[in-house]
Amino acid sequence: MKKTAFIFPGQGSQYIGMGKDFYDTYACSKEMIDLAGKVSGIDMYHLLFEENQELDITKYTQIAMLADELAVLKAVEEKGFSSTVNAGLSLGEYAALVASGVMTPEDAFKIVVKRGAYMQEAVPTGGAMTAVMGLDNETIEKICQETEGIVSVANYNCPGQTVITGEEGAVSAAADALKAAGAKRCVPLKVSGPFHSDMLKEAGLKLEKELEQVEIHDIQTPYITNVTADYVTNKNEIRGLLKDQISSSVRWQQTIERMIDDGVEVFIEIGPKKSLCGFMKKINKEVSAYHVDKIEDLDVLVKELSGQE
Repeated sequence: MKKTAFIFPGQGSQYIGMGKDFYDTYACSKEMIDLAGKVSGIDMYHLLFEENQELDITKYTQIAMLADELAVLKAVEEKGFSSTVNAGLSLGEYAALVASGVMTPEDAFKIVVKRGAYMQEAVPTGGAMTAVMGLDNETIEKICQETEGIVSVANYNCPGQTVITGEEGAVSAAADALKAAGAKRCVPLKVSGPFHSDMLKEAGLKLEKELEQVEIHDIQTPYITNVTADYVTNKNEIRGLLKDQISSSVRWQQTIERMIDDGVEVFIEIGPKKSLCGFMKKINKEVSAYHVDKIEDLDVLVKELSGQE
């Protein structure tokens, strides 16, 4: 059996209707989405499946994404698939924690509801994020450090795509300097705040208090944290890492590279769209990457990895 990783996307991949076919077809998927509604008090059927304006608001996006990812995960597991290691990009790390046995789905939903609300509340006016294309990380880091104001790296997504975050003026100034240094493009992102910057530290502190009320279970399947791009071996470190994750850089490229170095050959992206598979093509084209967003994607997975016609 080839070493397999389950990977889970973060905010930005959501869309109306995600998970509907799983909800209608798999009892285990419906159970996850219904549980998210019960825990959060939010009408998940409306939020996920009916036209609305809330899905793109952080405090709703996060619970919706996690509900969809766990709904799809349960269907994938029901088909007999399992992972050697798990990881998720930003919010996706909570689905990875559930997949690794660290949190129950119910507790993960409880925390993510709070996480989304705290991040929404902490968003100051004047925050921004910009994707930087075609420039090495060292140059980006150096220019961020030299720019006046708060600006830093939010996401190391893949070679040639890094996201910066912070105060609007500082992010704009850094983008100008990055273009002058050779960046192919700097694209402002349509987000509601400067996520993964020091400006969100207060949200992390609030979340840490909520995490104290949640039981952290032994790690059943290894998982890698965004904060260090390394395995977590001590469950007692998890609360602190989740606090830091809100304001720290997401080391996604480094996370994938670590798993490949450890012999992972198959990556299965679980959740809406296939942004992580897109990053994978730029990180390493030699490994196999699949995504499961719809039931037909799961059918492909079964056919190709289970040898079924």
